Formats: sequence, structure tokens, C-alpha cells
Amino acid sequence: MSPDVPAFQAYLGVRPPRFANNAELQCARMLDYHRIPWHYEPRTFVLERDDEGRVTEAMTPDFFLPEQQLYLEVTVMKQSLVTPKNRKLRKLRERYPGVRVKLFYRRDVERLAEKYGFSSSA
Repeated sequence: MSPDVPAFQAYLGVRPPRFANNAELQCARMLDYHRIPWHYEPRTFVLERDDEGRVTEAMTPDFFLPEQQLYLEVTVMKQSLVTPKNRKLRKLRERYPGVRVKLFYRRDVERLAEKYGFSSSA
């Protein structure tokens, strides 16, 4: 991802976010456009540990919207390849029942980008 990240108005982080892909950037732009306060990858959730207590599986959702108490995970994988991501989301919901998380697929990002006039090249 290019280091040329725009200055965001609703971003609550300290350092500029480093997005993994264009879909994350487009989501950030849409959140910012609508002045929805957001954090980028603020928390990692431990999903599994080995017998020695070392983390063997974790998930770091892409965005956190504090006003909605909602995490957003953005995936640009083909629908047929998202089974592991859905499994991780199920584990997260089981282990952290009070945490709300929503998965946005490529098609969701493209539809939102089109609706709000942003580049849809996810």
C-alpha cells in the first residue's frame, strides 16, 4: 500500500494508518467522509494458545468504531477463499461474546464506494 495516506479528520489514532490494501483505504475514506470516528487495527484478539501459553492464532480487525462499539474486518479475498476468515470471526465471537464485529467483503466495499462516489478498485 502506498505511504501517501490522506489526512483523515475522524481518525482517532496517533500515527498515520498503514493500510494493507486499497479496500481498507476506501473504507477509511468513507468513514472519514461521514465523520464517523474510527481507529485502525487498535486491538488484537487472542483466539488460540498452545500448551505453553504462546499465542498460536489471533485476529486484529481492521477498524474500530467507538461510537458504535463495532469492529470492522475488510477482506478482499474471493468469496470462495474466505472460509478461514469466517472461522476466525466465529472463534472471536465465541471467545469474546461482548465484542461486536462485522465482516465486509470485496463486494460490500465496492457497493459502498459506488454509492458514495469513491474509487471502487478494491
